Amino acid sequence: MNYDFIVVGHGLAGAILSYTLRKRGHRVLVIDEPKANSASNVAAGLLNPVAGKRFAKSWMADEFIPAADAFYDELEKHFGQELFVHKPIYKIFSSIEEQNTWMAKSAGEGWNKYIEATYTQSINQPTVQDPFGGIVIKHGGYLKVAPTLNLLTKELIAKGLLLPERFDIEQLTLTESGVKYREDIEANHLIFCEGYQVVNNPYFRWLPLQPTKGEVLEVRTQNFNPSCIYNKAVYVVPEGEGRLIIGATYNWRQPDEQITKQGEEELSERFSQITSEEFKVTGQWAGIRPAVRDRRPLAGVHPKYKQLSVFNGMGSKGVLMAPFLANNFAEALEGKTDLLPEIHISRYFSLYYDYIKHQNHQT
Repeated sequence: MNYDFIVVGHGLAGAILSYTLRKRGHRVLVIDEPKANSASNVAAGLLNPVAGKRFAKSWMADEFIPAADAFYDELEKHFGQELFVHKPIYKIFSSIEEQNTWMAKSAGEGWNKYIEATYTQSINQPTVQDPFGGIVIKHGGYLKVAPTLNLLTKELIAKGLLLPERFDIEQLTLTESGVKYREDIEANHLIFCEGYQVVNNPYFRWLPLQPTKGEVLEVRTQNFNPSCIYNKAVYVVPEGEGRLIIGATYNWRQPDEQITKQGEEELSERFSQITSEEFKVTGQWAGIRPAVRDRRPLAGVHPKYKQLSVFNGMGSKGVLMAPFLANNFAEALEGKTDLLPEIHISRYFSLYYDYIKHQNHQT
């Protein structure tokens, strides 16, 4: 069988990229081993236009958010069901100092479209602990990641475009016209969307990707079922009927997919700082994010093997970034535009040449 593209990996980045390529008329084969605890499947799917403790707008939020809204709206129409839930985010201040910092920054240019309301004292919502107030952020929400991936996977299966197995790089051959996989599959180009597994990829292991473990809790309460997402050291995503998703931890030292008592205790303690309501932990998951040291994704064609490229490294921002970047990457692969320089792997080509020198020295 002949394809325009083979996409290796069907986490959120791979799924959005392969869907984008298919919508643009390309014949795409996805190779992916089903895995229940992949980073995408255990993620809460949060979309937040504000970046963490620094209270800065997320990088390129003004471009990413409209693209994400349009993409998820199209997916919902395509599958006939709700997949993205729009909810404001209530960022709770931890102190007077944080309140002052956030208030000063939010008064700056370009923030009006993202700030719905500002409170310098508690909003007096029952069971919510916010003595220093907070800021309500617009254009937030969350993607139902697991259901979305499930629908896209079923569509690929129905169209005969999914090979549900572990990709065996030993069976990959680079040819003059593209790539050959096993004896029966050929394509013009192959794109690796493997998440943290790229660290084991002989073609791209030189990229500075840092596997980062994240744990998430599911809890249930009787009276705490807010209409917004809460954020104070952790996020609290309400999914209805007293079910909440609490996350996430960040662990660079133990990049495995095992849940821990320490993770449960950390998330429970931080949730206790947000609510006075009693809660019960009903689930816990762990996954490994593909984080990058400069906090920018990794995309682009291999410096030597032009049949191969990578689309990776979005960390916890995949829901926000992937729709826009997938379209940009697709257009770049078609020769219609340039890839954003901030995500182009050319910024790390020096690491590739150092890697090759080291390999040659060893041999």
